[in-house]
Amino acid sequence: MWLSDFRIVLPDRVIPNGALCIEDGVISEISEMPVAGAALEGQGLLLMPGFVDMHGDMIEREVEPRPNVKMPMELGLRDLDRKLKVSGVTTGYAAVSFNPKSTYGHLRSYDHSQAMLRALKGMRGALKVDHKVHARFEVTFPGALEVVEELISEGTVDLVSLTDHTPGQGQYRDLERLKARTAAERGLSDEEAAQAVQARIDERRQATGDLAATLEAISGTCRRHGIALASHDDDTAEKVALMVSLGAAISEFPVTEEAARAARAAGLMTAMGAPNALRGESYSGNLSARAAHKAGLLDILAADYHPSAILPAVLVLAAQDPDGLAGATRLASANPARALGLGDRGEIAPGKRADLVIADDQGVGHVRMTFSAGRKVFSDGSLRIVAEG
Repeated sequence: MWLSDFRIVLPDRVIPNGALCIEDGVISEISEMPVAGAALEGQGLLLMPGFVDMHGDMIEREVEPRPNVKMPMELGLRDLDRKLKVSGVTTGYAAVSFNPKSTYGHLRSYDHSQAMLRALKGMRGALKVDHKVHARFEVTFPGALEVVEELISEGTVDLVSLTDHTPGQGQYRDLERLKARTAAERGLSDEEAAQAVQARIDERRQATGDLAATLEAISGTCRRHGIALASHDDDTAEKVALMVSLGAAISEFPVTEEAARAARAAGLMTAMGAPNALRGESYSGNLSARAAHKAGLLDILAADYHPSAILPAVLVLAAQDPDGLAGATRLASANPARALGLGDRGEIAPGKRADLVIADDQGVGHVRMTFSAGRKVFSDGSLRIVAEG
C-alpha cells in the first residue's frame, strides 16, 4: 500500500514531497517523489514515525478516574489505548508505581499495581497500541522487591526505573514548595503539611540500612533478565554516578542541569516530559526540558502524564533543534527506541515496523491518522484510504 504526497520525516532530514510503501506491516520502500495511484494521498501533511513513549503515568487514572470510583479494568485499559493512539503513540510503556504510601494510596499498593500490569499484558492482543510495562521501583519500599522481581521473572515487566520521592532531594528538593503543594492538595494547615513532609523524611532515614542491598538486588535482577534500567529525578552528579554503577542506561527527568550534564558525560540518555517541553517549564520548579534541549542535554521526550503533548512539544523543539524537525522527532521515536532496545521501530526506513503518524503542523499540531505495524488504528476522518495496493 502506497502513501503519497507527504512530507516524510526521516531520521536525518525531511523529504519535501515523497511516498512510502507498506507491505506485511513493515516499510518496504521510500520514494523521494509522489507515486501515482497511491492508496492514501497526504495533501502535504507530515508523515512521522510512531511515537515511542517510555513513561506514561495515565493508567492509574483510567482505571480509577476519581478516588474510590473504580471502573472495570478492561474499560480503563481500552481508554488508555484510545488515548495513546489518538496522540500518535504506537509503543507505550505504562509507568506504574509500587508505593502504598503515596498520594494515590491503594492505586499504588502492591496488589493493585500487580493486577493492573498483568491485566494490561493479558489484553495486549485486543489493543491497538503496542503496550509495554514500566515498573517504577520506589527504593524506600524494600517490600516491593519481591513483587517486582516476580513480575520480571514472569515476563510482565519491560523497563524498571529506580525512584526516590523522599522530600529534600530529587523532584522534591525544594521543601517549601513541597509543603505548600501538600497543604493545597490535602487541605492541610501549614503546620500539618510540614509534619507530613517530615514524616516522609523520617521514613527514608529508617529505610537507609536496607537501601544499598535493595538497589543491588533489583539491579541484579534486571541484568539477569535483560531488562532496561533507568534512574529517576537525578539531582546531583553523585546520584548519577550511583545509578551508573547499578547499570542504569537512562536518566529520566533529571531535575538539575548538573545532573543532566553528568548523565550525558557518563553515557546515559536523558529523558524529560513533553508537557515540560511544551510549556517551557517544570511544574515542580525543576530543570526546563526546553532549556535542557537548547543546551544539547535532552535525548528523549516522554508523555509523562499527558500523551497529547508529544506532537506539540516536538513542533516547539523543532524550531531550536540543530536538525530541525528531524532532530526533534528523534526525541520521541528513534532515540527512545534505541535506548529501550527496540531495533525494529522508531524511524521511517525500509525494513522497520510501519508505525506511522500522519499529522499537520498548524498551531499546536494535530494527529490525523495512526498506523501500528501497517494497520490503521486511528483516523480523525479527514483522510480516506481509497484502495489497498
